[in-house]
Amino acid sequence: MIRWIAVLLLVPALALAQEASLELEDCRISAGPAFQGINARCATLTRPENPDAPDGTTITLKIAVVPALDLDPMPDPVLPIAGGPGQSTIQMYATQRRAFEPLRRTRDILLIDQRGTGDSSPMTCPVDTDLDVSTVSDEDVLALTGECLDQLPHDPRYFTTSVAVRDIEAVRVALGYPALNIYGVSYGSRVAQHYARRYPETTRTVIIDGVVPPDLPLGPDIALESQRAVDQLFARCAEDIACVGAFPQLEEEFNILVADLKDNPRSVKMLHPVTGRPDEVTLGHNELASAVRLLLYQPDSLAMLPLMIHNAANGNDIPITASMQMVVGSLSDALAMGMHNSVMCTEDAPFYEALDFDASRLDDTYMGGTQYKALQLMCSVWPAGFLDEDLRENLSIDVPVLALSGDVDPITPPEYAARAISALPNTRHIIGVNQGHGQVAVSCMPQLLADFVESADVESVDEECFQTRTHVMPFFIDSTGPAK
Repeated sequence: MIRWIAVLLLVPALALAQEASLELEDCRISAGPAFQGINARCATLTRPENPDAPDGTTITLKIAVVPALDLDPMPDPVLPIAGGPGQSTIQMYATQRRAFEPLRRTRDILLIDQRGTGDSSPMTCPVDTDLDVSTVSDEDVLALTGECLDQLPHDPRYFTTSVAVRDIEAVRVALGYPALNIYGVSYGSRVAQHYARRYPETTRTVIIDGVVPPDLPLGPDIALESQRAVDQLFARCAEDIACVGAFPQLEEEFNILVADLKDNPRSVKMLHPVTGRPDEVTLGHNELASAVRLLLYQPDSLAMLPLMIHNAANGNDIPITASMQMVVGSLSDALAMGMHNSVMCTEDAPFYEALDFDASRLDDTYMGGTQYKALQLMCSVWPAGFLDEDLRENLSIDVPVLALSGDVDPITPPEYAARAISALPNTRHIIGVNQGHGQVAVSCMPQLLADFVESADVESVDEECFQTRTHVMPFFIDSTGPAK
């Protein structure tokens, strides 16, 4: 049953602070070993691995609080939740910290690495970086999945969203915060929505960015949505004088390149874009699809795609191969695949059959059906985990919810956000023009989010600056950049 709560009940929840039982100590957090550290206050919290067996095996959660700038801050912190699934929230915050500074003026930033990610009992699988994904067979997928399961340090059934929201509530109680202001991006929007559903009394505001609708299992539409984004790229280039002048046959070149790489993978000799060492890399259809899909996520990388496609179609494979190595490598480093698989194989894959999805539609996309098929194979042997019965119900509570979308987002289009908030009485949806996946750091959005959290009023948000002053990177015409 969906829980309803009157907005007036939020007042006593905010007024009654709880006594903290968890002590924080000075620490430094960062986005990784090569990044500058950030002053914070840290702790670890021990939690049962199985929420229904409190005396059984335990895990530890990594918690960091970046204190508010105000010496007398508001009692309810901002809680960012990273995507993936499988990304560390602490690392995500460290890379996007400037976007959260307006929010930090008056409120602490509470960071929790979700169980299985970052430093919270990570559920990582070794990745074979030399694996040629163009030649991976069904047997290889099943074997690699089995190897991953064998090496996990914890039972994967308990690393799902349904358990994670219980962890968040336990941290809130342990730190004595009376309520939370939640920001969830991508998969993190699913966690944010489920926490608000389960704990509306302690949810003051919700911001969901790149929204995953609870009732829609992710996976089948990934290739379709990415194809839509590529088509939008071609249409925008065709309307841009400089782009169409430089690449008049862009769509045709791309389609020929995709078809050719399916049958004729190329061996590319180059210097590794990160290490600078000589390298020889296979560029096949799957490698191309991975690079294009991930470069579509952000306007700055999307702006370079026409040039990369044109170069590869005309024999220069190095730029797009180097980009593939960087974006795919960064993704592999950022995600805890054991946790990722536990979420996908519990909350998404089991519900594919109910969609009556025609998989043959994927054959008409540049990605094809390889990813969808591999996901189904993986989840055929991955154990299904702990799942709340209401996890896949759309949210319906009277808490202020601000939804953010980019109209060229290749994974969570604006229609997803509209679907997610369709039953909410107190919501607003802001859509960025020519923007991709995640709006938190775009233009004046950081200040808009701070204004929203301060007022807890969706109607008070003035989005004019976001719609009129947002810069979109122009297309790169050659290696020197955009046309003058």
